[in-house]
Amino acid sequence: MSRLTVEEIKAAYSMRDIVERYGFHPTRAGFIPCPFHSGDRQPSLKVYDRDFHCHACGANGDIFTFVQMMDDVDFRTAYQSLGGVYEKGNRKASMIRRRQFIIEKQAREKAERQFREWRATRFLQVCRLLRMLDEICRNMEPFTDEWEAAMNMRQDNWYKYLILAFGTREEQEDMRELDE
Repeated sequence: MSRLTVEEIKAAYSMRDIVERYGFHPTRAGFIPCPFHSGDRQPSLKVYDRDFHCHACGANGDIFTFVQMMDDVDFRTAYQSLGGVYEKGNRKASMIRRRQFIIEKQAREKAERQFREWRATRFLQVCRLLRMLDEICRNMEPFTDEWEAAMNMRQDNWYKYLILAFGTREEQEDMRELDE
């Protein structure tokens, strides 16, 4: 059996997967009747992507907490029931996994930092170009070939501005790939 870390288990299962494992079917809004208190006429437990919260009794937690509360078990048992394996005395393997996790986390943080830097730089470039094109177009004869080329360039950069200012992360990533 392969060893899964807590983070790998959390990545493998959504909170919805876990509640459905116990026979609950969340509403479209993500609510189920709370199994942790009685008299729940209206579903009061909200199922989020990675955790849950009951708005009536206050029960909340992640997938491990839900399994612990449902099965009345400790964390270790909940961890094992979700695929985790405890191996006594294997500190070296644990240290290697922890180091690997840190390296991957640092790589994700570096990539995010690089993306934010690219976005800020690109946003400034597009804004400067738009201001410059506005100034140039004011001094050009309308409907000439040069004016139309400048207006087309302005329209293209206005679209880029909208993506950088209001677009989704996916749209911005696509734009970044085209820039490279």
